[in-house]
Amino acid sequence: MLEILEVKNKTDLKNFIYLPEKIHRNHKNWLHPLYSDEWILFDPKKNKAFNYCDTILALAKKDGKVVGRIMGIINHLYNEINKDNSGRFCFMETWDDQEIFHELVSFVEDWARNKGMNKLIGPFGFSDEDPQGFLVEGFDQPTVMITNCSLPYMATMIEDEGFSKKMDFVQYNIKTPEKVPAIYERIAKRPEKNGYKLVEFTKRKELKPFIRPVLGLTNDTYTEIFGYVPFSDEEMDDFAKRYLPILDPRFIKVIVDSDSKVVAYVIGMPNISDGIRKAKGRLFPFGFIKILRSMKKSNQLDLLLGAVKDDLRNIGLDTMMAKAMLKSINERGLDFIDSHVVMETNTKMRAEVEKLGGKVYKRYRIFQKDL
Repeated sequence: MLEILEVKNKTDLKNFIYLPEKIHRNHKNWLHPLYSDEWILFDPKKNKAFNYCDTILALAKKDGKVVGRIMGIINHLYNEINKDNSGRFCFMETWDDQEIFHELVSFVEDWARNKGMNKLIGPFGFSDEDPQGFLVEGFDQPTVMITNCSLPYMATMIEDEGFSKKMDFVQYNIKTPEKVPAIYERIAKRPEKNGYKLVEFTKRKELKPFIRPVLGLTNDTYTEIFGYVPFSDEEMDDFAKRYLPILDPRFIKVIVDSDSKVVAYVIGMPNISDGIRKAKGRLFPFGFIKILRSMKKSNQLDLLLGAVKDDLRNIGLDTMMAKAMLKSINERGLDFIDSHVVMETNTKMRAEVEKLGGKVYKRYRIFQKDL
């Protein structure tokens, strides 16, 4: 007997959080989440996004065994800002069984419909900071942090439920240039002549004064990024607490203007996927050591975030940061750069990545369905 049950207690939530590692037990490219983050993500007392979202978590059980999971989200803040009326499904996992998949999706469809939504999209979490989309290309490639690693049947089954493509995201792999391209050297000099200054870091404590200015710039410039929800001050602080301990300051570049205001930034970090895999997503007792060790041994930089003030996008600030980042990458001996996910329609960024020889190696798809 198959039944769909709402997550009601800590035992249910534990089953929800740890189900994926059972489903992906023999999936060599799957990457565990950091479970300490998962317990925060799904806790309404610790995740501020619950303050402006309606949510529901559900488990599928068959003959008493947990066989699937799904989360439904209605992000009222995003819907209000974007004049939208859609719900979301996310964090969905199941074995290759259309019946289980159907019951889980139908459960969230009914929930969203009863909440007055006219469309369901997904996989998409609270915001674009969560893993998004089902993987549709690149199943044989390794996974990096904060990206989805679904099995091929997931995209097939969602289409069988009447969903169609809403948007694709692509991910690039770039072979690190042995030296900074000459054109970068020339263009990077232009902003300096107009009073813009590159700020680089060697210690994490040097980053703290820049946290809110950097994330404030993100709020100002990410308005066209699909699914983006502005950070509140509290969320900025939470975001910093989550990532600062694992960031390498050498791969954070900030540009300030003549008034010392942040006008551009880029954040990257050496890939830690191997360490997370060895730690099985658990920081303690020794997982954190494995993760830090993998960061030191990594040969790849993963780009995480970046922004340039809207009215300054064509004066060379991005090139100024790219020059500095490539210098740091070469000093560290990193052979590859991962772009993280890029909207399929972001032709400007895609063109810049492709100029450096970037090749698409993964594609993720967000689906939609009218309710």
